[in-house]
Amino acid sequence: MTKMTEHEKVEAARIEEGRLLFAKECTFVAGAATLAMLPELPMNEVAFAGRSNVGKSSLINALTNRNTLARTSNTPGRTQQINFFDLGSRMYLVDLPGHGYAKVSKEKVAAWTGLVNTYLQGRAKLRRVCLLVDSRHGLKEVDREIMSMLDKAAVNYQIILTKVDKSKKSELDDVITNTQSELKKRPAAHPEIMLTSSAKGTGIAELRAELASLAE
Repeated sequence: MTKMTEHEKVEAARIEEGRLLFAKECTFVAGAATLAMLPELPMNEVAFAGRSNVGKSSLINALTNRNTLARTSNTPGRTQQINFFDLGSRMYLVDLPGHGYAKVSKEKVAAWTGLVNTYLQGRAKLRRVCLLVDSRHGLKEVDREIMSMLDKAAVNYQIILTKVDKSKKSELDDVITNTQSELKKRPAAHPEIMLTSSAKGTGIAELRAELASLAE
């Protein structure tokens, strides 16, 4: 039997820490559709952002081993408020409205955008934004707008590629290479890109481990 290296031992411990954290109860705490409704909360927060239909709700459900924690929908723009979830009294998971597309009025989209931007720029306990990007398409202009805002606000963010099971390897490699070159120019970006598939479970354990390191 091959002995584990120190690096492998450390990684295995991180994976287990992430598994234990995300096995804890995760409960809905509050929903905010306006600035006045944003709750004052005591623990660290990790927010999930991304274009509508990028697979955000599916990823949150996969991380927490639940089917219905975050509502999934084939209709872009379904999440119409910022939703806060308490994960084991250790941290908050924050589900942000999808950006870039919604079948509602321009006024409503502008209101959501203002709410999300204000939240992202003024949240003292926000430790990281997971910016979800569809691996089949790579970064879009609307993603770059969010990245620029986070860079300006000095809010740490990490690119999470979703639906990697639906991408051809050569195309996925190109998306990773192109994304990495863009991140080098971004002062608030976390350097590591994470690859995930909610359907296949790819990268879920590793992402849990990464986020567990940000918990209280």
